Amino acid sequence: MIKASDLKKSHVVNIDNHLVIVRHIDVKSPSSRGAATLYKVRFSNVKTGQKVEKTLKGDDTLQDVDLQRRSVQYLYQEDGNYIFMDNEDYNQYPLSEGQLENQSKWLVDNLEGVQALIVDEKAIAIELPPSVDLEVVETAPAIKGASASSRTKTAKLSSGVEVQVPEYLASGEIIKINTSTGKYMSRA
Repeated sequence: MIKASDLKKSHVVNIDNHLVIVRHIDVKSPSSRGAATLYKVRFSNVKTGQKVEKTLKGDDTLQDVDLQRRSVQYLYQEDGNYIFMDNEDYNQYPLSEGQLENQSKWLVDNLEGVQALIVDEKAIAIELPPSVDLEVVETAPAIKGASASSRTKTAKLSSGVEVQVPEYLASGEIIKINTSTGKYMSRA
């Protein structure tokens, strides 16, 4: 059993005999003294992809699911599925765009540090590494003498995603991007 206050993104639990994965958690701290902290959790059904929202108190318990975490490598995309290979036994796991839940934009060839969540020999989701290194392919020219101030400009990355970067960066540079926030961290 796991408490609602201990839930994290990508956690898999059993609700009403359905496996669901945590997609988003919104914590609401009450303003009155005796009230409990509420956790508004958005789940996604593992089999159907249907979204489920529940509001839980911090000490509410949920049934934890036994799953494996396997180190995998992203290989390629085919017919709307993203194919991952287990680094130990070379099994391949297909995941759809819906199962990845907006994580596909950070997938690049030979990305290391990806963990697949396996239940009953099937991959149900992945956990990305905390950051990825991507190349800036298109941006405005670097401004000479620009300091590390908070002024930014838009840059298109090798994965096709556009992010805000400091104005001193130029095309061709490799940068680190935080996979949970989608924001620029530093040069790689």
